[in-house]
Amino acid sequence: MESLEPMNTSLKKDDTKLAKKLSRVYSEDYVKTDPTVLDPRGAAINQGNHLFLIAALISLAVDPLFFYLPVTKEGMCLDEDMTLKITLTIIRSIVDIFYGIKIYVRFRTAYVAPSSRLLGRGELTLDSSSISERYMRGEFWLDFLATLPIPQVMTWFHIVDKTEMMSTKTSVLYFIMIQFMLRLILTFRLGSHISKQAGLVANVAWVGAAYNLLLFMLASHVIGAMWYLLSIERQGLCWVEVCDMETECKHRYFDCVNVNLPSREAWYPTSNVSSICASADNFKYGLVEDAVIYSIASANFYKKYAYCLWWGLRGLG
Repeated sequence: MESLEPMNTSLKKDDTKLAKKLSRVYSEDYVKTDPTVLDPRGAAINQGNHLFLIAALISLAVDPLFFYLPVTKEGMCLDEDMTLKITLTIIRSIVDIFYGIKIYVRFRTAYVAPSSRLLGRGELTLDSSSISERYMRGEFWLDFLATLPIPQVMTWFHIVDKTEMMSTKTSVLYFIMIQFMLRLILTFRLGSHISKQAGLVANVAWVGAAYNLLLFMLASHVIGAMWYLLSIERQGLCWVEVCDMETECKHRYFDCVNVNLPSREAWYPTSNVSSICASADNFKYGLVEDAVIYSIASANFYKKYAYCLWWGLRGLG
């Protein structure tokens, strides 16, 4: 009986060594191991990366469009484009699902053991706990923050508050740009990874050129959207300054939900706000002067977007 204990101990050690050996394999031996863990150099991950890159580019195009939600209407009041708001919310929510799927896939994707890279032939670590621990210590929080539905929350639960003038709330939209930058970082990283893996962008010259052109247009798209939002803020600032000089004026008069108030209807015909703020000669609009001259904020979406995109292209040129 005493001789059995050393044998059992040796068997346990052999099992431990075997488990460690099976948790690290080469890509060509991957099919013979755990099928629930994905090979980072496999075809499934490669195709998924290309699909997620498309979703990420759509997301980068959608987020700046939230800056076009504030619109001005007749009677010097500020409102929201509800049709655009609902459309962007639906598209953004669908794209967010892809970011959630990406997080799940990362928890199930093997990684190359750093110690094996010295030999020039990296071994894959397939242990689920090791994969999760490494991901949590690494890029998980960046992926998590990028996945949060910040634009939807900001626009539906903050800007729609009618207790104050809406132009004072447009600054809330700039928080969207923080998440935009996070997603931009992830997109560049993914694009670089695909290029290193000899993916579509690297293999086909015209696709690489189209990708770079798309990034240039995206930059113009973002600059134009921020210019539009800045023009809204400048007009709101003019309204506030004129209002503060008139005793009968209240800031809430510039919210379109209050445009039919009796006190507002009595004040507006006698106010100087329309004569002062409608012209760039009486108020220094600076960089956004064109938006006031051509009434961009009150134009339909396609006209204002085309003009702002052109302004962004001109700024980059």
